[in-house]
Amino acid sequence: MKYVGLGLLGILLIIILLLLIAIVRTLLMPKKTSNYKPDADEKEALRLAEKLSKMVQCDTTSHAGETEVEKYLEFHKVLEELFPLVHKELQKTEIDGNLLYYWKGKSSEKPILLMSHQDVVPAEGEWIHAPFSGDIADGKVWGRGTADTKCTVMAFLEAVEELLAEGFVPPTDVYLASSCTEEWAGDGAPKLVKELQKRGIRLFLLCDEGGAIITEPVGGIPGNFAMVGVFEKGKADVKFTAKSNGGHASAPSKGTPIARLCAFVNEVEKHSPFQKKMLPEVSAMFTSLAPYASFGLKLVLGNMWLFKPLLKAVLPKISAQAGAMLQTTIAFTMQSGSDAYNVIPQEATLGANMRFIPHQGEKESLEIIRNLASKYGLETEIIHSNDYTKPVDIHGEGYRLMEQVIAQTFPGLPSSPYVMTGATDAQFYSPVCDNCIRFAPVVYGPEQMKGMHGLNECMEYNCLPGAVQFYKNLICAEK
Repeated sequence: MKYVGLGLLGILLIIILLLLIAIVRTLLMPKKTSNYKPDADEKEALRLAEKLSKMVQCDTTSHAGETEVEKYLEFHKVLEELFPLVHKELQKTEIDGNLLYYWKGKSSEKPILLMSHQDVVPAEGEWIHAPFSGDIADGKVWGRGTADTKCTVMAFLEAVEELLAEGFVPPTDVYLASSCTEEWAGDGAPKLVKELQKRGIRLFLLCDEGGAIITEPVGGIPGNFAMVGVFEKGKADVKFTAKSNGGHASAPSKGTPIARLCAFVNEVEKHSPFQKKMLPEVSAMFTSLAPYASFGLKLVLGNMWLFKPLLKAVLPKISAQAGAMLQTTIAFTMQSGSDAYNVIPQEATLGANMRFIPHQGEKESLEIIRNLASKYGLETEIIHSNDYTKPVDIHGEGYRLMEQVIAQTFPGLPSSPYVMTGATDAQFYSPVCDNCIRFAPVVYGPEQMKGMHGLNECMEYNCLPGAVQFYKNLICAEK
């Protein structure tokens, strides 16, 4: 007993010592504040708002599996009117509504590509401003596509338009791309990638949507931060089917299809079968954000060497977004069964969307969920699946260039790597580019985040001049 007591005391002393070290390190960590806010000339911001407004007024709603080239050709006419020099000086290639522009530079080494999509999701429900009005009011441009992502299409086209007006020749070749199938992961971007491959193009850097200037990226860390997306999780749509002989609901047996599906969902929800792991990119994100946090949060985020196990346990409970950066996720989204209340179905189905993390990729994650489903007598069908994308090297030349351009364009704006839990067209460009970076140089506050794919989508127009300047600086930067 004497030795056990000493052992427990020793462990307690070690814990106290480690906590003291963490507290001292936190106290020595300089307190930082993100005070960056867009400060644009009102006249210039309104000029750009007018351009974005005209683009939004053109309805480019896309629908999965449907080819609607004509509506995008109409949108292209709007682009030609708004950006005449781009369409006069650059080589334009149109492939089934998808756009690729080529601007010859002084060198063909280390070419870059700026991209964002033309298509938007359907606009349903009651809107304050009609979804395709493009109204300019209350310091914002209103309408479907203002934030996702005609703002960035406008910004990089405007950046090239202004540089062409100055007679500027870029130091390296520049490509501009915009698909019309991004919202349903269609074949638009792959067609553009095939065109680049046909031309033998290997890109040094690609800048797509995904990350952005996010207001309060993590609860308790106020201010604006440039969250730079460095890879995307993989994704799959999966269908689970439970079968039986059916029967009348007045005499139910145990283990009906609905009951087995519910038991399966309950187990996955209560005891996730997927492993949590703090990836290097996620650790770097928390470490870079730590100095901007309150003392308690700074203590945890700034001492990952000590609190990483704690963070892995509590993050999913605090923030679904942060928790999704740690593991493969599965969300149950669709269900069907009997057509009558008094009939036990012979077959019931459950649909789910999965997102794969690098430490448990597509193959392993699907095998885990398939084995768990079989425990409940469920059949598993993979409707669609693709793996995670190759992470950008956050210590490499491409990412460092992005950091430099952000610092140059937005003085005082902190930047951080960021893991994309959603999907973008950039996923298709891995065969032609190692530095597929997801960063839209516009401010997404709570209103913009809520409006994307929801009601009353809008974009504050005071951030538009900064977005244009960002693309100009990226084009002009020596690679």
